Amino acid sequence: MKEILNDKEQFKKLEFWLVTILFVLAAFSMANNSSNYLQELYKEHRTPFDYYGNYLFPNLAECALIYVTFVFLNFKVFPDLVGGESKKLPIFYLVLVFAVLGLLFGVIETHSKNYLFHTFATEDQALDNYFQKSYLQAAWFVFVFGLYYAIKISVFYLLNNSEAIQSKYRIVTRDGLIGIVIWMVTMFLLIIGEAEGEAIIGWGIIGPISVALFCFAFFKLIPDALSRKRPFLSYLLFAVFFSFLSFFPAALIAVIFSNGGDFGIAVGVICGFFQFFFTFPVAYFLYVRHLKSQEVVHGLKKELGNSAANLDFLRSQINPHFLFNTLNTLYGTALQENSDRTAQGIQMLGDMMRFMLHENHQQKILLAREVEYLNNYIALQSLRTSTSPDILIQTNIEDVLAEKFIAPMLLIPFVENAFKHGISLQNKSWIRVSLHCDQKKLYFDVYNSIHSKSDLDPEKDKSGVGLENVKQRLALLYPKRHELIIRETAKEFFVHLTLDL
Repeated sequence: MKEILNDKEQFKKLEFWLVTILFVLAAFSMANNSSNYLQELYKEHRTPFDYYGNYLFPNLAECALIYVTFVFLNFKVFPDLVGGESKKLPIFYLVLVFAVLGLLFGVIETHSKNYLFHTFATEDQALDNYFQKSYLQAAWFVFVFGLYYAIKISVFYLLNNSEAIQSKYRIVTRDGLIGIVIWMVTMFLLIIGEAEGEAIIGWGIIGPISVALFCFAFFKLIPDALSRKRPFLSYLLFAVFFSFLSFFPAALIAVIFSNGGDFGIAVGVICGFFQFFFTFPVAYFLYVRHLKSQEVVHGLKKELGNSAANLDFLRSQINPHFLFNTLNTLYGTALQENSDRTAQGIQMLGDMMRFMLHENHQQKILLAREVEYLNNYIALQSLRTSTSPDILIQTNIEDVLAEKFIAPMLLIPFVENAFKHGISLQNKSWIRVSLHCDQKKLYFDVYNSIHSKSDLDPEKDKSGVGLENVKQRLALLYPKRHELIIRETAKEFFVHLTLDL
């Protein structure tokens, strides 16, 4: 709904189609409605009744006339009158609409209320009476359509500029602005519903007082009450005092507009009860809800900040770990021989470093890029093992053709861990890596052999941070959307990861 209110063109289309649907429904209802009541009136006045000439066609014509008038005024005349540079043409259109609408209403009345002709002394008197009423009816419709347009642009302004209004006038809350909108709409409904004048005057007085007391309670009374030792009792006393106080302005304004003391007292009493039993309780409820929502937002911001900090810290730990391992691999290869293998390794290292510098810090990357980095890493690590017949490295990594995304550097720690702990140049070793992806899930498996480290190995007593970091990242980034199974035996280490993409 907020998007529609922010887009006036979209709202105009919606408004047009709603009005059109209402017109079609009204026309359909008239066509299927019985005219028994009108027939009885014609029968009482001893006037011949024609269903089409005295009921259906006049009512359909009046309905169509109202529909066309509303569309023309609402989408053409009033916008030009309010926002256009020249006011002459829209004013001319407004006068023309009034004149034509009154004339056509008069013609329609002569057919729909033909039974009243004999009640006048002459035909001219009957026509004068019909057309006087028709022009009053035309003025009424022009006024109602203008009031509707004024309320509409007021609603647009209040809701779309609520933040600016609140920043300028701190006492005005968004709920208070919504209250003003509700009051205007209900006033419009009372007017077009031809409610009694006293009801319109009464709500016209009580509504603005209620909105003012609501904003005052939200801004001043409730915070003051909550700071006291007995907040609820304090707020209750505030509510009683200001509800009683609202009696006087409401009664005074009602007396001025109605010239009736009894009516003024009645409006004042109703206003006081309305404030105590509705305005102040609603203000308190919304304020408490506002406090809770602020606490939730603050907690979410804090949690989000902690999560982002944790992720950044984990990445800062992971990236150098991989980089140094890769450099050690290249160093060992360079010591063995000075050949194309070294150049190939350096090229792979460059690709991996570019990946880490440009894509590793993004929230999500293409799964195909993660797989490409994984393949480069395995190929690079395989350079130092290709000359050892007792080391077996098997991969079954499927190419990812679909455009799927994953958090960067999420799979490589498992493979890095396999090369770190599963390869021995003195003993028979193996590593098996498989990756499969369907429409919604990724399946990743890593097997590797395990070898006991010598006492001279500097990594013997270091467990590393790779697997622990990736567990934390999975918990932060894919809560309840992953399954990680890690098994270890005396001779083999196994990892299985299922991930919801």
